[in-house]
Amino acid sequence: MERSSPYLHPVIATAIVINSGVLALALLGSGSDPAPLWRLLGEDGLVEWMQFLCFSVLALLLGFVAVDRAARSSWMRLEVIGIAGLSLLVALAALEEISWFQRVLGIESPEFFRQNNRQFETNLHNLALGSASLHKTILVKLIFLVGITHNVILPLLARSRPALKRWVESFGLYLPPLSAAFAYLLLVLLSHLLIEHPRKGELGEMFGAVHYLSTVFAAYLIGMGYGSPAVLENKADGRRVSILFAMLMVFLLFVSWLLGAAYAPGQG
Repeated sequence: MERSSPYLHPVIATAIVINSGVLALALLGSGSDPAPLWRLLGEDGLVEWMQFLCFSVLALLLGFVAVDRAARSSWMRLEVIGIAGLSLLVALAALEEISWFQRVLGIESPEFFRQNNRQFETNLHNLALGSASLHKTILVKLIFLVGITHNVILPLLARSRPALKRWVESFGLYLPPLSAAFAYLLLVLLSHLLIEHPRKGELGEMFGAVHYLSTVFAAYLIGMGYGSPAVLENKADGRRVSILFAMLMVFLLFVSWLLGAAYAPGQG
């Protein structure tokens, strides 16, 4: 059963602090000098590396959960297939985020991507679609609809319709705690209202990556608000691993800062 105050859980609280800290950093960089904000939000900046690292860890975490579920039952169960599919989807998102290491390795884009990619990169989400890109024309709207539905609409409906929650979980999915979801969505809203920058949308994407990393851990690993057996059924083990995972999230932010300092350009 979901705990009354997920904010008190170290992993959920750490995610909120990390996202709030990055938003504060963006606000501090929103001065007359554009360089600090470009280093934060630009290609290969702290925000983009944090997205990649969170998605990478999330993909591995989901893969681990899928293997654990399969060991308890079977790979042919719908929930196991669903979690494994999510793992692959998130891994794809991680690699797309940094253009499959293209810029890091200094690899030239093939002719197809030079002609059809809005940023001339080897990735799919920036493919030209009319006067804009696939990302701006379709993916941003789809992410918004999925985010609102998963974080607000379904959790609210599930409070009075427990069968809906069980139906969602039958596909291997979960519903985030409403309090954590509202904190995530509030930070996204504030980033759009308070930050003036052509890449300010990257903040919302990073907030989502951190939010989902924390709530996936809380749901599948310790069973917060999740009906199926948790990976860590022993509460004492769950508390210890939660502290370690919160420390890992802070370490991911530190590594993102180092990578951003090494690779991010000073301006767009």
